[in-house]
Amino acid sequence: MRYTLRQLQYFAAAAETGSITLGAEKIGISQPSISAAISTLEREFGVQLFIRHHAQGLSLTAVGQRLFVEAKHLLTQAEALYAVASEAAGQVAGKLAVGCMVTMAPMIMPELAQTFLSAFPKTEIQQIEAGLEWLLDALLRAEIDIAVTYDLQIPDGVTFTPLTRLPPYVMVGAMHPLAEQSTVTLEQLADLPLILLDLPISRDYFLSLFTKRGLVPRIQSRSAQQDVVRTMVANGYGYTLANVRPRSDLALDGRRLLRLRLTGDHQPMVMGTAVLATMRKTRLLSEFEAHCRACISDSYIPGMTSP
Repeated sequence: MRYTLRQLQYFAAAAETGSITLGAEKIGISQPSISAAISTLEREFGVQLFIRHHAQGLSLTAVGQRLFVEAKHLLTQAEALYAVASEAAGQVAGKLAVGCMVTMAPMIMPELAQTFLSAFPKTEIQQIEAGLEWLLDALLRAEIDIAVTYDLQIPDGVTFTPLTRLPPYVMVGAMHPLAEQSTVTLEQLADLPLILLDLPISRDYFLSLFTKRGLVPRIQSRSAQQDVVRTMVANGYGYTLANVRPRSDLALDGRRLLRLRLTGDHQPMVMGTAVLATMRKTRLLSEFEAHCRACISDSYIPGMTSP
């Protein structure tokens, strides 16, 4: 065998990012090192792994796609050796792939990850931010070890552990007609322009709040980016509905946002951890689950104000 795990790691980084430049940034090595690794693997296997597009990055060939799947599997197995050795030595060590819902990751993950790494310095966290659908699919494909997410549409085969409840609330700009009120109803909101956080599953959750009351909201604009929604609301485009509660009440442009309580009995989003039910839990994974239970509760949420 004339190839190394490191070369496979470099190949996988380029395949995942579709770029030698981005692949090099992802794993913190030089671009020539990735290029050399890919060339070596292509010579070793006698196949072309990538199609190079001028100014548009890389795309895997058909055989490259198959080799990428096998390379990822091999790298995962190699990483598992560290977990086996650390458990035998009574240590908590190794790398953990942690997925987090994209809307909560900027608030939750910095503190959650840093405090865990401080407690267990021989560990490494690979952090992935994504939408709920991707996180659940990634768990089922064993591409991530654990996800910090919501309890929406959890499939069979995934075990969800609730940590805290996040009821919906209304967010408006300082000049919004409802800005002087402390509470509002869905009936008051239905005819006003809504700036909708347009993420799969999350979008359905927000719209279902109206549907259950026999109401149809007036959607003014949509965005899949939470910060775009917040900035539009702060600039007076309309109101939005949200569950996560950043400690800052400012949009990215510095304009102020106000939170109003949504009256009525509405289903909250439940934040928790999700793991593959059939996965054998390493000590590393078990310790991270315990860390999440200790750090996230109804009384304290990293990066957020508690409901």
